[in-house]
Amino acid sequence: MKKRWVRVLLAVVVLLAAAVLIVPLFVNADAFRPSLESELSSALGRKVTLGHLSFSLWSGSLVADNVAIADDPAFSTNPFFQAKSLRIGVEVGAFLFHHQLHVTKFVAKSPEVQLISGKNGTWNYSSLTKGAGSGGGSSGSGAPPVTVGEFEISNGSVVVSSVPATGKPFTYSDVDVTVQNVSLTQAMPFTIAAKLPGNGSVSLKGTAGPLNQQNAEATPVEASLTVNSFDPVAAGVLPASEGIGMVADVTAQLQSDGKTMTSSGKITATHLLLSRGGTPAVQPVDVDFAVDYGLQNQTATVKDIAVHAGAAAAHVTGTLVTTGEETALNLQLAAPNMPVDSLENLLPAMGIRLPSGSQLKGGTLSAQLAVTGTAKAPEIKGPVQLQNTQMAGYNLAQKIGGMNIPGVSGNATDIQTMQADVDSTVPQTVLTNINAVVPAIGSATGQGTVTAAGALNFQLTATMKGGMATMANTAASALGGIAGGLLHSAVSSGVPLTITGTTASPVIRADLTKMVKGGLLGTNGQGKKKNVGGVLKGLLGPK
Repeated sequence: MKKRWVRVLLAVVVLLAAAVLIVPLFVNADAFRPSLESELSSALGRKVTLGHLSFSLWSGSLVADNVAIADDPAFSTNPFFQAKSLRIGVEVGAFLFHHQLHVTKFVAKSPEVQLISGKNGTWNYSSLTKGAGSGGGSSGSGAPPVTVGEFEISNGSVVVSSVPATGKPFTYSDVDVTVQNVSLTQAMPFTIAAKLPGNGSVSLKGTAGPLNQQNAEATPVEASLTVNSFDPVAAGVLPASEGIGMVADVTAQLQSDGKTMTSSGKITATHLLLSRGGTPAVQPVDVDFAVDYGLQNQTATVKDIAVHAGAAAAHVTGTLVTTGEETALNLQLAAPNMPVDSLENLLPAMGIRLPSGSQLKGGTLSAQLAVTGTAKAPEIKGPVQLQNTQMAGYNLAQKIGGMNIPGVSGNATDIQTMQADVDSTVPQTVLTNINAVVPAIGSATGQGTVTAAGALNFQLTATMKGGMATMANTAASALGGIAGGLLHSAVSSGVPLTITGTTASPVIRADLTKMVKGGLLGTNGQGKKKNVGGVLKGLLGPK
């Protein structure tokens, strides 16, 4: 009895295998190709072409070779979508016995998709389904009530570019897509996963629909976004010459009603670089963001971008408006009382180099900046103030050439306050209304510039205090007459200072020698010159 059941089972298996092999020989699946092309073209509003169509009983599907979906002619004459093969799941009974084509599933392996953005911000996929019911199809008006159980893409590639071309195309590889309950009239659950250039990855999960048949870009969407290890320079999004880089992890929630896309989430940026002359930050930087983007007017409203570096936080609000290839900036950055110790590790990333061997310790940094111009040529402008900090490893009083300041020892400089109005563009940063108070020396006012490479050119006037002022006044009394008057004038009205060199190696010079000696030589010749050398010995430093 057992052997008989085994034989029966084997016979059933053989019959099934035979059916799988033989039935397709008697089914002319390719005869359905014109009608399937017409239905798909009508549903998408784009011409769809299918190659040879065969039937597989084993998988219950039709297999189409060389599939292509035409692009919007305003963007390209090349296909929007193309695949060497497309598996189309069908209801086998209806197909075999009633010659009816009820599609249940689409599976595309290794397809190529071209996404192209135009000058006015529209995309080539925006017009998908716009001509549904007439675009390439042969039947009636109005989109057919197409519903497909599932649509899948595996191991695909998506190339993102623009017309006219403005840079290297961006390619997503190993793209896997699953869409459930595919329909033009209802929301569709979906998942998307892909690899990014430079070893990054992205995944998106949510729902989309009902599909907007006038503009696919305006289709409602709710989704969760996760991005890992995104490097915009390695990916070709930003050129290395811009001086901006990072490796970013992103988590975000996205929601679009067809008119406005709202997004909120968090970015963790490691190896952050914000300047051409900078070096990547050692510590990661966290960014919380909440942004609304108008799909029609291409305006991003920044409700809040909070940049966190340790205990320091800066908040950005404002708008970004995209017109053609340019993005206009109108942002405001508020950074009140940020702890300097938290910012120390971020300064090199911004291209701010302190004198070699020095370090800022303690105190706070405050800034209120307006960011205008364009994304390619921004201008950052506003007041910046540093308070109650110390530059460890650098004694400013001992670095001033042309002046010998008594009673200053140690290897640090206390800074009570240092403030300026900043106007920073790509070529250089201009600082005006500088007002610095350094207790060991006095105060200084003036203006100057710092180039993108870190070259300094400052003209300041220092008002001496403490030991320097006492010695200068003593010398002025000893000299008496015109000489004493000149020296006293230098003390009361200020000593000219110049700062050149670079931020890493500044050269600071005082012009006190020139002021005093120049005045004395014009009054009484060589005798006075000799007297000045004796009286001012110890006051004036090296020439």
